Amino acid sequence: MDSIEILFEIRDKNHLAFKKLFQKHYFELVVYANQYLFDKGLSEDVVQDVYVCLWEKAETIEIKTSLKAYLYAMVRNHCLNKLKNLKISYTDDMFILDYANKNVQTPYTLEDNNKHILYQRVLESIESLPNKMKLIVKLRFVNNYQYKEIANELNISVNTVKTQLKRAKVKLAQFVLFTFTFILTITQL
Repeated sequence: MDSIEILFEIRDKNHLAFKKLFQKHYFELVVYANQYLFDKGLSEDVVQDVYVCLWEKAETIEIKTSLKAYLYAMVRNHCLNKLKNLKISYTDDMFILDYANKNVQTPYTLEDNNKHILYQRVLESIESLPNKMKLIVKLRFVNNYQYKEIANELNISVNTVKTQLKRAKVKLAQFVLFTFTFILTITQL
């Protein structure tokens, strides 16, 4: 069956066709999602959400390439939305993920020594950012500059500051999520 036939079968609510599609691509889509999220459980959730979305919205979906390519695009977009929703804040001298603080992903909380490890790792990741991005992040989160103050200091536009901070947050969120998951794994052993 080709992509169009499979989509028509799913539109007709053919559970068997949907199950075959799920089994055929699920694992590779989880691996793909994990390249963005660095969290297997979260990657599995994203892929499952994509399949649910496909099932529920099959009637309105128009595929211009292949169903497989469409699934990959959906997974990528869902991952980017997840990363966008990850926010890094500066609180009590610690960078933390909002969702980790609120225990959305996990019932675990970090002990003080693990928070210190996470904080050190975030500082290392900030140092690995491109120079201008690193400077903007430090001015914003360490020195508490406002966007306009950073723009004036570096002689750039406020929009450039915002863009650089968004890009830095995505990079830092990926790194912190990986570190956070690693710390949780070690503490559970």
